[in-house]
Amino acid sequence: MAETTTIEQKFRKLVDIMSQLRGENGCPWDKEQTHQSLRQYLLEEAYEVLELIDQQRYDEMQYELGDLLLQIIFHCQIAQEDNRFSIANILDNINEKLIARHPNVFGDVEIKTAEEQTVNWERLKMKEGKKSVIDGVPAELPALLRAHRMQAKAATVGFDWDNANDVWAKVHEEIDELKHAVQHETENEVESEFGDLMFALVNLSRFIKVNPEDALRRAISKFARRFQQVEHEIKNSGRHMKDCTLEELDAVWDEVKRREVK
Repeated sequence: MAETTTIEQKFRKLVDIMSQLRGENGCPWDKEQTHQSLRQYLLEEAYEVLELIDQQRYDEMQYELGDLLLQIIFHCQIAQEDNRFSIANILDNINEKLIARHPNVFGDVEIKTAEEQTVNWERLKMKEGKKSVIDGVPAELPALLRAHRMQAKAATVGFDWDNANDVWAKVHEEIDELKHAVQHETENEVESEFGDLMFALVNLSRFIKVNPEDALRRAISKFARRFQQVEHEIKNSGRHMKDCTLEELDAVWDEVKRREVK
């Protein structure tokens, strides 16, 4: 009868493999890597997981999540070699954090909704020594996602609009201010007002339960899919897009869109 390999054994094997790859007789490429050189791969692997989620290719996530986990183990191995911390430290930290941040599960605090848990989570973080409720929102996040996270955190302490109607009014106000800036103001003023409009739209996204980063990413994917189909249609007709009028291109676009909606 085959011996059953436990999760602990499989995890230990992964850690040992990475240690060997970085060891004296390991892989030259792996041995040369640093925290800085691996930054791009950590980001790429995270986005590859995100792409699978967007496309609902959930069965394939096991492979990309494995690649993402590898990056974490890679960084842990480098840190351990530098006597900074180990994978054991990381596991201890996250276990302690999850228990401390969920007193409703591991304690006697009563929390009934996800919204209450979000507020309580931020309250606990402040008790742990965080100076501002918006601390911890990475500067490297995409701008839309960073704005969404920052607004959501500010909302946990009551700094938020009362209702969606007020946010709609703010969006329209920012549109009018952007129009005025385009017509009368300097280039810097136009950029500032455009930023204010984007920020107001992110506020609106929270009230209508839409993640702005996800929404824009999917809109981009939809545009790319339809545009490439238009290119294909025009090429099959023996023409070049640059030789078509905008009205002709719009007609093909509308047909592609009609077929897709069907």
